[in-house]
Amino acid sequence: MAIRHFLTLMDLSAEELKHIIERAIELKNLRRQGIATDLFRGKVLGMIFEKSSTRTRVSFEAGMAQMGGSALFLSPRDTQLGRGEPVEDSARVISRMVDMVMIRTFDHQTLERFATYSRVPVINALSDSYHPCQLLADIQTYMEYRGNPEGKVVAWVGDGNNMCHSYINAARLCGFELRIACPQGYEPDDNLVAAGREQVKVVHNPVDAVRGADWVATDVWASMGQEREQQVRTRAFEHFLVDHQLMRHANSNALFMHCLPAHRGEEVSADLLEDENISVVWDEAENRLHAQKALMEFLQEHSA
Repeated sequence: MAIRHFLTLMDLSAEELKHIIERAIELKNLRRQGIATDLFRGKVLGMIFEKSSTRTRVSFEAGMAQMGGSALFLSPRDTQLGRGEPVEDSARVISRMVDMVMIRTFDHQTLERFATYSRVPVINALSDSYHPCQLLADIQTYMEYRGNPEGKVVAWVGDGNNMCHSYINAARLCGFELRIACPQGYEPDDNLVAAGREQVKVVHNPVDAVRGADWVATDVWASMGQEREQQVRTRAFEHFLVDHQLMRHANSNALFMHCLPAHRGEEVSADLLEDENISVVWDEAENRLHAQKALMEFLQEHSA
């Protein structure tokens, strides 16, 4: 059986994605009932971090522990990967010693090169191009609150970044309409937009995206590695704040999501972020844990 990797959402079929989300909800319920699972007993997850993280490290490490396995945290300071060893060589060695590898990196090609030479499943825990694990959590959160997102309207307000790219892939797999609002010059990748043209529309006015939406999402205006662009981006995104006023254009039961960390008063108002009648960001953050456990279980089962 071929090794299954998870580098983008498009590595899954629509049915596989649905299965993982349903299993994530099941695992969450089992956890809350105090029912332990040990499906990863004796299994080791290698966690390679070229970018720092809070939610990613905690959710993967806790997830492995909760299912009977263990995780190894590897930073560039801890491995030869950060001292010039070719990615291909690191992949050959590390994948002989662990059962799965999770990588949080800058260049998406690093993930692709590692996966090509890995003997075990490789998971994209974030790259500059995609953040698919976050979308698993986002989809799970919507399903818990509102059910199947198929046929719904989702608005993305902000940068056409890795999160936006993963929302495009989610629209293709889940069958929802995605409206992307971003300033001129900050649009998502043209090829991805073209691939999702039946579900995706790019506009430059947040109201046009949010009007009639069932689900509104945003992210920071300057992602990790773009800090030097902060002032320029702040000016470009000046009118892209998501607040209660903008949410009034959405459907009355619309949900707000943010992958966190959030910059209150920039991309989202503090009042909206804390409004638990609209904002589901804390459940969304917790669901990284459950969705990733379901993902790892799926990859192990389909790579045996």
